[in-house]
Amino acid sequence: MQEEQVDTLSVTLVQTDLYWENVTANLSSLEEKIASLPEKSDVIVLPEMFNSGFTMNTAIAEPVNLTTTKWLKQIAAQTGSLVIGSFAVKEDGRFYNRLFCVNPDGSFTYNDKRHLFSMGGEHEVYTSGASRLTVNWKGWKICPLVCYDLRFPVWSRNSVQDPYDLLIYVANWPAKRANAWNTLLKARAIENQAYVVGVNRIGIDGNNLEYRGDSVALDFLGEPKYMLADLEMEKTVHFSKTELEHYRDRFPALSDADTFQIL
Repeated sequence: MQEEQVDTLSVTLVQTDLYWENVTANLSSLEEKIASLPEKSDVIVLPEMFNSGFTMNTAIAEPVNLTTTKWLKQIAAQTGSLVIGSFAVKEDGRFYNRLFCVNPDGSFTYNDKRHLFSMGGEHEVYTSGASRLTVNWKGWKICPLVCYDLRFPVWSRNSVQDPYDLLIYVANWPAKRANAWNTLLKARAIENQAYVVGVNRIGIDGNNLEYRGDSVALDFLGEPKYMLADLEMEKTVHFSKTELEHYRDRFPALSDADTFQIL
């Protein structure tokens, strides 16, 4: 059966507080929030490490296809949405901050966080990802990345040869660096001529770090379509493929970009 193609893509941002290292509580809370959404959505985006908070405690890491993966499949099937979020995975004796994109039919793709936050010791616990992912969904190309990846524009870089339409960051980004979060998200939208969604958590984690959210949906000019500020809420926004393509046709800056590869 041919996948549905849509010109207007609906994306739901789930900005929430998280229960520290409590998988059961987080999945239960998120399930209730998603079940109460007032409208159907093509894509649902959860924060980084949505089942635990940003922790270096590998005791909460799961093998693929255990509790959290099965939960993602259940949510995708119930909502008919592509569900995106990251959690700690244990595989072949290593640990990964792994981002999953789960389809309603239960199939999924993933990539591992490329840039590990060394100031928090993440590089000592988790293994860095080696490849970037682009997901094709309902006629849209979506590039999902994780938190600290936002600071590295080369890794996020769009290309005229294989352009993405929507760039998504899932995050646990502390309030004390909120200015960087807000500024860099706008820069990624402008330089890549793409819609950008950043989904961050709120609250205070087990390390006493404060998060104020600032989840946002931006257009290809870096202008906000919606800003969630510091509220615990879910918001669905709509992106137009036609508007994006018209803008790129009028101002084809991507065609002037340098050509290079990351080795």
